[in-house]
Amino acid sequence: MPYPAHASYPAHASYSSFSSYVRARGPVLLRTARSLTANPCDAEDLLQTALTKTYVAWERIEDHRALDGYVRRALVNTRTSQWRKRKVDEFACDELPEPSGLPQPDPAEQQVLHDAMWRAVMKLPDRQRAMVVLRYYEDLSEAQTAEVLGVSVGTVKSAVSRALGKLREDPELSPVR
Repeated sequence: MPYPAHASYPAHASYSSFSSYVRARGPVLLRTARSLTANPCDAEDLLQTALTKTYVAWERIEDHRALDGYVRRALVNTRTSQWRKRKVDEFACDELPEPSGLPQPDPAEQQVLHDAMWRAVMKLPDRQRAMVVLRYYEDLSEAQTAEVLGVSVGTVKSAVSRALGKLREDPELSPVR
């Protein structure tokens, strides 16, 4: 069936810039999606849905420097909609449906570790905290972090090194070692 004449479709240049964005920021966005759902496959589906919404709106997004925020908002909104629509069905069965295999880490323990790490990061001085967040939470390179903060790469390296040293010494994180 041919497409209607009145339909507007993004130009090839739009597709190219969108593809470049997805290649560059996909891993970071996938980590964000994984933080919203426990199942890695659901996280991939969630990201695909959010990227589809972003692609549809690509021409309307004026500030492409704010794309990460746009996609994150789409992830959160999509996940919230899924959560609201979920339907829970229970079925009685003779065997447990859980797959046998390696035991998964306890989500509660992972959350405790995540919370302890974040509290330790929040104790860092503002500048060191900003550099650690940009490097390890936002996955920017040293050069990108330096550019964002308007400092040299050497400053980023030394400040991050000092910050990691402080995190290693944090008593709240000592059970992790």
